[in-house]
Amino acid sequence: MSQPTTPPRPVLIIGGPTASGKSGLALAWAKRAGGVVINADSMQVYADLRIVTARPSEADEAEAPHTLYGVVPASVRMSAARWRELALAEIDTAHAAGRLPIVVGGTGLYLRSLMQGLSDIPDIPAPVRQAAMELQGDIGSPALHERLAVVDPVTAARLHPTDSQRLIRAWEVIQATGRSISDWQAAPPADVPTHLSFTTLVVEPPRPRLYAQCDKRFVTMLEQGAAAEVAALMAQNLDPALPACKALGVPEIAAILTGAMDREAAIAKAQQLTRNYAKRQLTWFRNQMPAAVRLDSTELASEIAFTKFYDRIMTGMTKNIAKIG
Repeated sequence: MSQPTTPPRPVLIIGGPTASGKSGLALAWAKRAGGVVINADSMQVYADLRIVTARPSEADEAEAPHTLYGVVPASVRMSAARWRELALAEIDTAHAAGRLPIVVGGTGLYLRSLMQGLSDIPDIPAPVRQAAMELQGDIGSPALHERLAVVDPVTAARLHPTDSQRLIRAWEVIQATGRSISDWQAAPPADVPTHLSFTTLVVEPPRPRLYAQCDKRFVTMLEQGAAAEVAALMAQNLDPALPACKALGVPEIAAILTGAMDREAAIAKAQQLTRNYAKRQLTWFRNQMPAAVRLDSTELASEIAFTKFYDRIMTGMTKNIAKIG
């Protein structure tokens, strides 16, 4: 007689570009479902940057449990592997408490690592990592991109020439292992979480409105005290190559504070970079999560509309688990 199998446990994923309204949707869902909001934004993990990274407010956090927000200092690099480890632990904790885990964010690598597992890339020795960072600092990201294109054209083709963090990562992997990161990533991922059943929503507003929201958000951040937040970050004298120091808006606000740029020019640049990032996120979610349920969060503005959508998704999650189990 076969032993009964344990059905997979539900996890709701809410992805989408910056300023799309996904955090608000996650909060509304958590309040309705008795859920826990788990952060999947690579910049919102930093304790130093609540305003600049548009983390949920303290009032939002009081309305429903939020985890993995502000959990590391700006001096730390949070890897996808470490985030995944923390996220899986938070998911297990939520299930143990009888709560629905709601993972929300726009960092595609985090979401993909959670759902599909990670490539089994060995740990990179610290000297190799340091050498890669120093090389990028010496020659700049565009030149490093050119060098990467020679040894790993596949990865270079999908990276922007100014994406310093991913360029450094690709360079250190090939230097340490003798294999390109694209080769490692082509191998079957390790540790796929088959005990979980993922339902994925992607918040996808029309581009004109999304870009307008990006522009408005940056101005709002400045009004809320982002300059003081960046000034405190600068006072730590951290390595400017750290991810937190390169978060959207941080270099431009720093330029205002040091007098390197005038306020209006810095605002315009930060807004443009934010729009560019949102565009790349839209492309990623369309290509990497084609089966996701897509929505514009404004469609759920009324209580009736939200309830109908909520009931449809929750019913679908239950049916899917029953089918898999």
